[in-house]
Amino acid sequence: MAATGTVYVMEGANVICGNTVGAEGGMPGVSTHLVLQEVKLPTMEENYAEHTPAGAPIAIEVPTHINRLEATFNLAGWDPDIMKFLGQNSSEYHRFTIYGMIRDRRTSIALQAIARIQGRLGRVNPTAFSRGNLMSHEYSIKSITSYSLAMQRDIGEDPEPIYGWDFFTSDLIIGGQNINADMVRTLAIP
Repeated sequence: MAATGTVYVMEGANVICGNTVGAEGGMPGVSTHLVLQEVKLPTMEENYAEHTPAGAPIAIEVPTHINRLEATFNLAGWDPDIMKFLGQNSSEYHRFTIYGMIRDRRTSIALQAIARIQGRLGRVNPTAFSRGNLMSHEYSIKSITSYSLAMQRDIGEDPEPIYGWDFFTSDLIIGGQNINADMVRTLAIP
């Protein structure tokens, strides 16, 4: 069981681009551990519409949906194997797995965070070349249709789900609870 009153700090990361070992298709994926400079998980942000009732002195915000997801990462130098993911329609190019090493600062135990994303590599943005500086490429995962995020809370335990979303089933899991279950049920979504 996780200690109370601790701080979790991310100390390292790796992005695997493409199928991971054992995934459908069997392609091992491309590891970025030697060149990864930065990775940003998707922002989970609720969208609101303002409602100003004619008979009330104050407006309210009504939640309508969660905005589209996008993840980004930067790699040092050039990586032609990953640059070729852009525009590919084959499913093996649509899987991205992000591993994080999280340190529990209270116990000094190294824990694992894992994000699984299904989407398209939608942008490859080379930074400007300047002699004496390291050129890199900024990558963006767009058109995300599936996202999950989990983190270990104690050594030896499976990572605990934080977020889980699948466009095709309309499931939206937050903290282990399907907050979209009533919509799936009432709309008879299979």
